[in-house]
Amino acid sequence: MLAATALLAMLAAPSGAARAAVTDAFYDRAFMLAAHQKCDLFEPQLIAALDAAALQARNAALRAGTPAADLTAAAARARSKASRTACDDGDLGRVQARVQAGFAGWSRAARMSFPGDRAAWRGDRYESEATGWRLVQDSTTGGSPVRFGLAGTGPKVTVPTAAVSFVGRPRPYAARLVMRDRDKTPRVWLTGGGLPPESVRRVFFAGWSHAAAPGLLTEGARQGEAWIFPAEAAEALAQLDPRETFVIEFLFRDDSVAEARFEAGDFAAGRAFLAMGGI
Repeated sequence: MLAATALLAMLAAPSGAARAAVTDAFYDRAFMLAAHQKCDLFEPQLIAALDAAALQARNAALRAGTPAADLTAAAARARSKASRTACDDGDLGRVQARVQAGFAGWSRAARMSFPGDRAAWRGDRYESEATGWRLVQDSTTGGSPVRFGLAGTGPKVTVPTAAVSFVGRPRPYAARLVMRDRDKTPRVWLTGGGLPPESVRRVFFAGWSHAAAPGLLTEGARQGEAWIFPAEAAEALAQLDPRETFVIEFLFRDDSVAEARFEAGDFAAGRAFLAMGGI
């Protein structure tokens, strides 16, 4: 089915073919989601898988150059078709069976990578007694590794977290997550390093920090700090365009700032993957 590897294969085709393939894939999944809302076709775990795949398809279409307005129109057409399709329609029943068969293995996947233009999100649905990453992307600031994502003991109990192991620097006194404010500037911002002017940025400060659990540190790191952000930060991040940049800034008492850049990518699809529950 529409896993990340299949999407990458589509994007390797010429741009026109890539746009058509991923836009059609998004339409198909939007139609099935709308049909489910009308006819209650699938169990919750499969719907979570289908939702993740629809988000992947939408993001792949945006990366391939499809205008957001075209995807909005495709979703509207899909909902319209679903509203006109009877729940006992024979063609719908056959598509339902194919979706159930195709997503059966996908929905049982414990781990999945969601590649982007420059970086990937890695999802992990394993339950654990120890805190670890359920969805994470790697970056650096200077020579220091930084990770950001959703951390917890299981996929449905997570908090937005940044983990950093500074090399040759004192501990920062604060950390903040910076991204485009969609209420102030609804248009996607892809120039000038990926962040819009300060006047139209949204900032979330970490509420607290503590010594990072071993499962949050990069390989070889012996210590580090975990900075915990509010849940609203994850909601806002999920609304960004997959091509957009967001930044974690660490603030020091000498007024210096250490910055780690991340790609929004398929964060929303990764969250939908976690919604399928633990393994």
